[in-house]
Amino acid sequence: MSILAWLLLGLIAGFIASKLVNRSGSGVLLDIVLGIVGAFVGGWLFNQFGSAGVSGLNLYSLLVATIGAVVILALYHLIFGRRAL
Repeated sequence: MSILAWLLLGLIAGFIASKLVNRSGSGVLLDIVLGIVGAFVGGWLFNQFGSAGVSGLNLYSLLVATIGAVVILALYHLIFGRRAL
């Protein structure tokens, strides 16, 4: 996949994960980063369970990336969400 496809997949997956986890977006940059990291994490998780990971810019890859981004976003909020300012 090209860099542009990874960015697009990451943006969409990160945005969906942000809406699922905390009901509001975390900002475009954080959504993209969480989505791209989520794509790697989702691909790794799916491979561990014997299924294919991210295979291109398609709905299956979006599902894998979104699941990974939800995991990453939940960990992010677990670590940084409850810190006092």
